[in-house]
Amino acid sequence: MCLGVPMTVLDDGAFTALCGRGEEVRRVSMLLVGAQAVGTKVLVHIDSAVRVLDADEAEAIDRALEGLAAAMDGRAFDHLFADLIDREPELPEHLRS
Repeated sequence: MCLGVPMTVLDDGAFTALCGRGEEVRRVSMLLVGAQAVGTKVLVHIDSAVRVLDADEAEAIDRALEGLAAAMDGRAFDHLFADLIDREPELPEHLRS
């Protein structure tokens, strides 16, 4: 299974950018999203930025990935999904009748 992960643009360029996530830093293709300013959050999939993220969405994805890792390690993860615990699931707007 392949997952896209949020990364932050550390050094911008026209076609590629140096992006980081925690200790990891790598060169990422920016062809699908265009050049982005330093500090911009992008969703990276197989070394290509596939879309620009706002800070809230990047944080939600980070929490979900951390929760997945915690579940696989047998650690507590409920605190990472606090926004989902006490409410009913909601369909995305385009699936609502």
